[in-house]
Amino acid sequence: MPGFTAIAASQLARLIGTPDAPALIDIRTEEDFAADPRLIPGAFRHSYDRIDSLAPELTGRHAVVICQKGQKLSEGAAALLRCHGVAAESLEGGALAWAAERLSMIPAAALPRSRLWVTRHRPKIDRIACPWLIRRFVDAEARFLFVAPAEVSAVADRFGATPYDIEGVPFSHRGEKCSFDALLDDLCLRSEALDRLALVVRGADTDRHELAPQAAGLLAISVGLSRQYRDDLAQLEAGMVLYDALYRWARDGFEEGHDWPATRKT
Repeated sequence: MPGFTAIAASQLARLIGTPDAPALIDIRTEEDFAADPRLIPGAFRHSYDRIDSLAPELTGRHAVVICQKGQKLSEGAAALLRCHGVAAESLEGGALAWAAERLSMIPAAALPRSRLWVTRHRPKIDRIACPWLIRRFVDAEARFLFVAPAEVSAVADRFGATPYDIEGVPFSHRGEKCSFDALLDDLCLRSEALDRLALVVRGADTDRHELAPQAAGLLAISVGLSRQYRDDLAQLEAGMVLYDALYRWARDGFEEGHDWPATRKT
């Protein structure tokens, strides 16, 4: 059992990928990080001796502090944040405990330098699914630019944004797989739940509804959202709710069916 001011890796893993996920602060020393330069999904690096500087932006939020072993650095940093009114905990056992449970970790070298992303305007399936994945598992503060298709590459160059879901860039379609798959592969985010969701996204995005029975429904809802919203950013926010629900289905509810009345004869 973790202490009153700590959270177990298994408990934290259930929160990551959901709207209720805490801010994850990796304060491992440079030496410890160099020994395993990977991040827990959604975590960002910060120096333990400047932890107070984060307090203003974490006010009213839940935070989890991660060091190598879950001892003095994360205990002390979390305690300092609590002095500023932040609901902060340390990760029990630290990054070593997380890795020992073989939970997903993102290679730091695979992460784009920019927190800004750009793709074609009027997004539908892949171009909404990818931002959802990025915000829920990579960078909660990521921003997304939706521009004319012909201008995506130039906007990426001029504004230092990472392009996705266009031809000739790393995060795009590869063979029969789509951009969502490329992100999962390159960022080492594969899991049973995300693989199940990826199959639905792939089937809907490439018009292969035989891959998953849910694909046709995702296409229909995605087309409906694109007709409902003229503002691409408003559509993205609505799509976040959709993919939050799909992820919980893929993780916890995929075996559940529904029929009425329950006594109906087939």
